Amino acid sequence: MIPKDTIDEFVKRAREAGGANLESVILFGSAVAGDFHPGLSNLNLLCILGDSSFRALKALTPVAKWWDGKKQPPPLCMTRHELERSTDVFAIELLDMQRHHRVLSGQDVLANLRISMDLHRVQVEYELREKLILLRQHVLLASDNDSRLWDLLLRSAPSFSTLFRHALIALGDSTQSGRGEAVQALSQRLGFELSSILQVLDVREGKMDRKKMDVRDLAARYLTEVEKVTAAVDAVLGQDSPGRG
Repeated sequence: MIPKDTIDEFVKRAREAGGANLESVILFGSAVAGDFHPGLSNLNLLCILGDSSFRALKALTPVAKWWDGKKQPPPLCMTRHELERSTDVFAIELLDMQRHHRVLSGQDVLANLRISMDLHRVQVEYELREKLILLRQHVLLASDNDSRLWDLLLRSAPSFSTLFRHALIALGDSTQSGRGEAVQALSQRLGFELSSILQVLDVREGKMDRKKMDVRDLAARYLTEVEKVTAAVDAVLGQDSPGRG
């Protein structure tokens, strides 16, 4: 259940505090995409400001603190010019926001953004590599601690599943919106199992009891599957990259 009253109250407070400087308020992410889970998912907001100076942000501080008290992340604050100039470095994030957003106040500044799918492909490859390396770093510290392993898996699975969905988009399939569905579709596309990723997502959403699972075996399979996806996506998407053989 999405807390509509809480969202509406944020917009009301933000309008009062920001005045004409607050050009748009946009809800994006799981609350719009259809995979919102109370207690797990965040309410993600984008605020487009005419002026993003310290003084302008300070005017919105009481609203941000109230929102923080609702256990929600601070809104993203950008000017419209910054947003339009960010499509080359935030292709994944802005493509998701463009496809799944709801205007709460002001203009729809996302609808007509021009996002390069070539740059999107590069970002998918880069972030898969980066997050795989980070995963290994954390495994070094957590491999002998079940609690830390669970924390690592549950925190990283949403990011990897998002990247798997964007790998599918880069491969020409933009039909999958849910995390689990995207993981299953990529598994079929690449021809190997991704069962551990799905199991971690199920634990995260309360569909499986983690007490009945061997987290070290799960983590071992999880790491292997992430490595296999990263290598496979790199091999397919990298074929058209300059300087790649």
